[in-house]
Amino acid sequence: QVQLVESGGGLVQPGGSLRLSCAASGSIFSISTMGWYRQAPGKQRETVATNTVGGSTNYADSVKGRFTLSRDNAKNTVYLQMNNLKPEDTAVYYCNAKIQQRRQGPTYNYWGQGTQVTVSS
Repeated sequence: QVQLVESGGGLVQPGGSLRLSCAASGSIFSISTMGWYRQAPGKQRETVATNTVGGSTNYADSVKGRFTLSRDNAKNTVYLQMNNLKPEDTAVYYCNAKIQQRRQGPTYNYWGQGTQVTVSS
């Protein structure tokens, strides 16, 4: 079994910062892509940032220059540093990882449980 456990959400004032963490654990052979998605009330889930091993990081236009995704591959962990937060960043943030559990096995898509980020004065 594989689990993604997120932490770091909360309430912050506009202009403030938060750092989200997501650690993958369990039976893991390799992780190709890790990323963050978010879903605001009444809206569809959208991509925030994704990174593939050996590739570049892609950001949504709405967060470019404010959010930074980083990975610690030794710890199977992905982070999202969010600076200059705006009220429109308010959403539930979900971690995602594409994980292979054994050599030459299939790759499955896993999701974290979600963490609430609220930006409000």
